[in-house]
Amino acid sequence: MTGLASADMVARWFQAEFGGPAAGVWRAPGRANLIGEHTDYNDGFVFPFALDRGTLAAVTVAGTGVLELTSRQEGSGTVTVDLAGLAPGTVDGWAAYPAGVVWALGEAGYQLPGVRVAIDSDLPQGAGLSSSASLECAVALALAQLAGLSVPRPQLAAIARRAENDFVGVPTGIMDQSAALLCQAGHALLLDCCSGESDNVPLSPAAAGLALLIIDTRARHRLTESGYAARHIECEEAARALGVPSLRDIPDLDGLAGLTDPVLHRRARHVVSENQRVLAMAALLRRGDVADGGRLLNESHASLRDDFEISWPEADVTVDTAVAAGALGARMMGGGFGGSVLALVPADSAVVREAACAAFADRGWPPPGFLDAPPSASAQRVW
Repeated sequence: MTGLASADMVARWFQAEFGGPAAGVWRAPGRANLIGEHTDYNDGFVFPFALDRGTLAAVTVAGTGVLELTSRQEGSGTVTVDLAGLAPGTVDGWAAYPAGVVWALGEAGYQLPGVRVAIDSDLPQGAGLSSSASLECAVALALAQLAGLSVPRPQLAAIARRAENDFVGVPTGIMDQSAALLCQAGHALLLDCCSGESDNVPLSPAAAGLALLIIDTRARHRLTESGYAARHIECEEAARALGVPSLRDIPDLDGLAGLTDPVLHRRARHVVSENQRVLAMAALLRRGDVADGGRLLNESHASLRDDFEISWPEADVTVDTAVAAGALGARMMGGGFGGSVLALVPADSAVVREAACAAFADRGWPPPGFLDAPPSASAQRVW
């Protein structure tokens, strides 16, 4: 999808921009969500795994009293922010994400005297692979370790989430940051977004002669400009109408009988059924039955398309084409209205890739991108 980023490359970028060496380089992965979409902010279950692509942050803590940020992807020089005046609304664009992390650390009682950060990434933005949380978590882990802060990873994920929610203004759940900081290689992270409890469940499609393939539809979204916030509000309204704190408290579809508004009923039906699909997928994987999970992927996509109404034409075509070409299952992934599709495919996915390219060409769309998605490790220092 994009060129690979390296620790040496971002360290050289840091040196060129700031005139001195970085103290170190940290990497946080993007994530694919195997199943469990729009359940996190409803206190439900999610099942992400870390990708082998992500964001690199070369960082130094200094006594300058300012935050200095630069990015190879943006290429627009250095953004400088006075830490004394750092508050929501003071930074916009890409720089709001790392700035929000510094602010959220301060709000949690971890004050920093000054920070220099250079960013590089091999995750495509807007593809539904959580490039924003990857950026937040790379910076958060770097700053915590450099400053000698004893911040447990679940707490660090919550701090990174607060940066996105309260500083940037995007009402995401905890899934993306948890995936970036808690996932293990060869596993998917079963996360209870109500209790915070998590369990790494073995996920090895290769052992079954299969692979997970991400298909980037090239339709871009921005969560702050999409219907993501609207869906969040609709779920809250549905929970209030049902008299429960969140839709997590509805155990099965029979519990939706009292919800008379047809739109809210569809939204709630997706969340409740998706929670059930997450738990069913975890049970399959614990038995080593990866292949049967394809059925759950197909059911998830139909629910996101019809009940939650957040799919988009390129995603629907990709899912239908992939399944017709031999994928065991596929579904749209991420916030919706643009981004990527996750498909469970034979280990040799050439037929699926060719079919997707042909379907896009037939419609005059730009060709899709492809990314092999082996379940990978969480954030770590790499230099």
